[in-house]
Amino acid sequence: MPDVAIVGGGTAGLSAALFTAKNGLETVVFDTDETWMHKAHLFNYLGIRSISGDEFLTLARGQIQDRGADLHMNEEVTDVEETADGFRIETMDSEYEATYVVLATGADRSIAEEMGCAFDGDTVDVSLSMGTSVENCYATGAMVRAEEWQAVIAAGDGATAALDILSTEKGEHFHDFDTPADVPRFESG
Repeated sequence: MPDVAIVGGGTAGLSAALFTAKNGLETVVFDTDETWMHKAHLFNYLGIRSISGDEFLTLARGQIQDRGADLHMNEEVTDVEETADGFRIETMDSEYEATYVVLATGADRSIAEEMGCAFDGDTVDVSLSMGTSVENCYATGAMVRAEEWQAVIAAGDGATAALDILSTEKGEHFHDFDTPADVPRFESG
């Protein structure tokens, strides 16, 4: 059973997956490849001079897989339900269970609504750690921000949710800070 199921493979979802998988939590990402990043070109993303949204997605998907996340491309989540141990996630192909769920579905708030997450007007109501009113369920990106749809903001939301999950799992405040000695060397090709 995965520790973390992430519904959505845009910047928020991929950012959350990077942090959770890199730090030892079994992580699965359901990505329908409908992210707005396909229409983007990043000039305003810190540390990136210029990159197309498609190229960014290719790099980010490879990065989360290198860190151990299980990426399910084109496997749409049809339902998420609370269970005694966390959540049951249904897709057209299969059924999964996870302890935590991170919703990263852009402006599509339908799963959050069906789960009974509280709303603040048209957006999902979240804490500073991106937690929803449903325990161990997080919402990120455009679903929690009216008209503040920036890739760098969404990435921060995903990282915030992931760090809260990691803090809960570790039983203490967790931060992810790497030094040059921590950098893994990956084989190319």
